[in-house]
Amino acid sequence: MPTSWTDLLDPSIEQLREQLPVEVHVTAIEQLTAPARHGDEPRPKMVSQGNYVFGVLLVMRVDRERDLVYHQEIDLVLTRDRVVTVRKTPERGQAFDIAALIDVCRRDGHPPGQIAYLLVDEVAEAYLDLVDDLQDEIDELEDQVEDATNEQVRNRISDLRHDLLRVRKTLAPTRDAVRQVVDNRVELDGGGELFPRDVELHFGDALDKLLRAADALETSRDLLSGVRDYHQAKVANDQNEVMKVLTVIASALLLPTFIVGLYGQNFRHIPELGWAQGYGFSWLLIVLSTAAQLAWFRHKRWI
Repeated sequence: MPTSWTDLLDPSIEQLREQLPVEVHVTAIEQLTAPARHGDEPRPKMVSQGNYVFGVLLVMRVDRERDLVYHQEIDLVLTRDRVVTVRKTPERGQAFDIAALIDVCRRDGHPPGQIAYLLVDEVAEAYLDLVDDLQDEIDELEDQVEDATNEQVRNRISDLRHDLLRVRKTLAPTRDAVRQVVDNRVELDGGGELFPRDVELHFGDALDKLLRAADALETSRDLLSGVRDYHQAKVANDQNEVMKVLTVIASALLLPTFIVGLYGQNFRHIPELGWAQGYGFSWLLIVLSTAAQLAWFRHKRWI
């Protein structure tokens, strides 16, 4: 018998109860009807509940135009001949699009276990794309370090660091949920395999993609740490340049200040005070001593 697949977008509890193939646990009902959340997302999972399998999958997307990372949630209920998926529209983004996948599965008559694999594979591909997008964001930030203000760079590093942390917090449980299927720990009661051996092998391919995404995520964290270190080094170098300029100015003013202080002493017998060219001589002494200092600084490559 061909598999019946029902896809619901932001359903009410009445719509959901009409389409569910079995009576599901109250906690599953609460999860299926809960609105999409951004700061307190559910934990991805794939668990057996006796006569059905309940799954929660989270896909993360990057909106580069708005510098925004948001979650797309898709829940599923699987029986031996029915699939019900519930997609939720995030507050600041679009719902996960599976229209093409539904058409393919209905045309080819895939069983529920194969449909679940195809959904998980879509999620795994999305994570690979997500990490690539985040690495592009990090590369773009590195190119902007020289031109952007320190505050802009700090804020962007902070935003990307939080995005990477959120990706890690959803990628790890997604990987664990898929591993449950690969290890043959998600099955229905009463005999009959929902995930036969060939489907489990396909889930292994999806798990490999999630592992690659996790490795790439760690690389992204290292890249972001490199950008942060580069920015801190640039800030320190800029401060050193400012201190160098101030030091040169202070050093250049040191001898003139000494000369002025020397001739400003209230003594009556200072030879130059009675000299007609004394004023010009003091200026000449100031100019020559300052020029000599600047020439010495340039010779030592300090300026």
